[in-house]
Amino acid sequence: MAVPPAAMGPSTLGPSGPGSMAPWCSMSSGPSRYVLGMQELFRGHSKTREFPAHSAKVHSVAWSCDGRRLASGSFDKTASVFLLEKDRLVKENNYRGHGDSVDQLCWHPSNPDLFVTASGDKTIRIWDVRTTKCIATVNTKGENINICWSPDGQTIAVGNKDDVVTFIDAKTHRSKAEEQFKFEVNEISWNNDNNMFFLTNGNGCINILSYPELKPVQSINAHPSNCICIKFDPMGKYFATGSADALVSLWDVDELVCVRCFSRLDWPVRTLSFSHDGKMLASASEDHFIDIAEVETGDKLWEVQCESPTFTVAWHPKRPLLAFACDDKDGKYDSSREAGTVKLFGLPNDS
Repeated sequence: MAVPPAAMGPSTLGPSGPGSMAPWCSMSSGPSRYVLGMQELFRGHSKTREFPAHSAKVHSVAWSCDGRRLASGSFDKTASVFLLEKDRLVKENNYRGHGDSVDQLCWHPSNPDLFVTASGDKTIRIWDVRTTKCIATVNTKGENINICWSPDGQTIAVGNKDDVVTFIDAKTHRSKAEEQFKFEVNEISWNNDNNMFFLTNGNGCINILSYPELKPVQSINAHPSNCICIKFDPMGKYFATGSADALVSLWDVDELVCVRCFSRLDWPVRTLSFSHDGKMLASASEDHFIDIAEVETGDKLWEVQCESPTFTVAWHPKRPLLAFACDDKDGKYDSSREAGTVKLFGLPNDS
């Protein structure tokens, strides 16, 4: 279902192939005022700090809607929650209970106390940070690898390795619908209006279903190879997809047309995140940097250096802070032991 971390090498297609800028990809003439302003900010706030989180690699990071907490899910079968205090993350709690890797997690869209985890143990778990307890365990049919919460907070969608997506009522914790797909489902998401459901697939397509009817609306041939991830911008104007061809494409939500591409990565794009104002897009891969682009022009705004492939990125919902996690090893001498750290970029250089 999802792409194995090192299943594909860098895009080796020549200047005219799909790994290069597509003909519709526009480039601007010079940096905008926004780019110059953010570059000035990051020159003074370019510090990345690491925070111990898990005993194995971190698959997923996500901020609560109020930005007070960051949650992480790991191969070590646990989730961790941190509090953001000024310029650092302080570990609040570890959440145990899953019997297998926590592959993805997300927060309730408007309740900053609830988050949900998807695991290979064939369950999802809903957690409440006020009690630090699991308030619901929902059994599913397969090993779960992706999850999202509907913008209205009423439904949780979870996808498994067998390309089945289950829609779960967030209040009763019962399954409302289930869809078996004939293609490899990678990432899933509602649109911001909650009336359409999007899936990226292994054939490079974006499949769009009506919601709640779950009837096919459109299938877009977005990329020549595996379409891996999808994110909607908070303003509801665009969504972005990342692909195995190393391209990020930006789409107009209303017109469903590609407006521009971002082509600075060389490896399959695994993870994307829009900033809170919808003006920056972070994208990451096995390249040893995270690309930060201005959405409106595609221009490079900044790059965050990392020493290993990046699994997950998440912009803070109110501030220019980027949480991320990489495939880090613990120390120079034991190269086999995973570090399990969460990182935060955008901190003051003197902090």
